[in-house]
Amino acid sequence: MRLWDRFLHSFISPGLWVPFGSIVLGFLVGAIIMAFGGFNPFVAYAALMQKAFGSPYNIGEMLREMTPLLLTGLSVAFAFRAGLLNIGTAGQMVMGSLGAALVGVLVPLPPIVHAIVALFVGVLFGALWGSLVGYLKAYRGVNEVIAAIMLNWVALYFANYVIRTAILDPQQKQRSLYVASSARINADFLSALFQNARLSYGFLLALLMVYVFWFLLYRTRLGFELRAVGAGAEAAQYAGIRIGRQVIVTMFLSGAFSGLAGAIEVLGVYGYMTISTVHASYGFDGIAVALLGGATALGTLFSAFLFAVLSYGAAGMQFAADVPLEVSRVVMAAILFFVAASALVRSLYTVTLGRMRRGSLESEVNRS
Repeated sequence: MRLWDRFLHSFISPGLWVPFGSIVLGFLVGAIIMAFGGFNPFVAYAALMQKAFGSPYNIGEMLREMTPLLLTGLSVAFAFRAGLLNIGTAGQMVMGSLGAALVGVLVPLPPIVHAIVALFVGVLFGALWGSLVGYLKAYRGVNEVIAAIMLNWVALYFANYVIRTAILDPQQKQRSLYVASSARINADFLSALFQNARLSYGFLLALLMVYVFWFLLYRTRLGFELRAVGAGAEAAQYAGIRIGRQVIVTMFLSGAFSGLAGAIEVLGVYGYMTISTVHASYGFDGIAVALLGGATALGTLFSAFLFAVLSYGAAGMQFAADVPLEVSRVVMAAILFFVAASALVRSLYTVTLGRMRRGSLESEVNRS
């Protein structure tokens, strides 16, 4: 009996099965909605998987979709570890795209150096935009959620203005000029591996950022102080940690992840920046990715992968099973609902675990 209990606690722990259970329940809710709508959920989910994994090209495009989701998820998770909610990832991503586009179009530099400088400026733009939110919270008492939402729109329309006045393509009118080829971060070997999918070095950088996230938080003094502030600001202040400084540093580093996501979209995927009236969904989806991943490095990685599969595979459901694209968003929302309502999932887990234990005990009694 002791060995069985040890097995249950080791391999069926709530920390592992609550997110897994939330995903299963989310897919189940999506299937029920499709069934009520007259669609075949088995055909729809099979089409989703076929679209996401059916060919090397599809896999490559799905991983490209995963890249900004992973980086914005890490951005939100990093701030969350310090007790902050960074809902400004969309604006920080826009600023990262703008910084990379400006350097890519206006600054002539040799290859490799050009790409590195453009990436760095994109990261810096996103980081500085994030630190502005931190400054407003730390020294002006402005709630970071309200400040970030407002600055998201400021970033969007400021970027539109800069594109129109500095780097507008006179032929297209709705986008910037193409960045110089020396600033591109295309990875020909990756693209060839996935049948010319738009996969660049940005994907490898995003994977590297998972390690950077973990290293900063758990192997540096700065990370210890940030986590201490997140665990209890008053206790951290009593221990001599400067709360205001840590808030700004946290938002600076959090914004840097989002800025990198924006820079990669310009330098590694499209090669230009468009004039937009709405934000891309990546910034806000990053919040969901971080929530499902438990604001951990590996959790955010797997969560970004799942959301990329759902986002990219949704087109397969539409074409093969006539299921609207919005159903995939319903599945995402349902998954997040069950993550947020973790008490419900934990209660299901507790009931299931209790039944397994009673069944084990009854079998032992019968054998004796």
